Amino acid sequence: MPELKQVVGAAIVDDLGRPQSLLAARRTAPEAFAGMWEFPGGKVEPGESCEAALHRELAEELGIEVVLGAEVAGPLDQGWPLNPKAAMRVWLVQVKTGEPLPLQDHDELRWVPLQSGSLAELPWIPADLPIVTAVLQAAAQPPAGSV
Repeated sequence: MPELKQVVGAAIVDDLGRPQSLLAARRTAPEAFAGMWEFPGGKVEPGESCEAALHRELAEELGIEVVLGAEVAGPLDQGWPLNPKAAMRVWLVQVKTGEPLPLQDHDELRWVPLQSGSLAELPWIPADLPIVTAVLQAAAQPPAGSV
């Protein structure tokens, strides 16, 4: 089986210790996904660690610096399958500095309460739906420590 393209994503929560809400990002492109919601992030560049890529992508896309919490483990070694060629590793993340803004790839950001059922009502990119469920479960766990 060929190596999958590695993508990273952030489940940005208001507080790693006691998360109450998640920041969802609405895509502007490609056309097939425009208007759908996702976890912000992007591709890992050659020679870059997944963690470094996530920090870089969030600075570029949202203008924020973050603290990484626990990884939301997926079913594959490379995380969550996105399509036949790519998989995404996802971390719980808290904003350290900056105010998230839709600078690149998104036209709207929205803080969504975790306990309200509102997350499930958003039109998520289909590959992100199982991750939403896993993030809700992870957010309900007490934190094991932050990176």
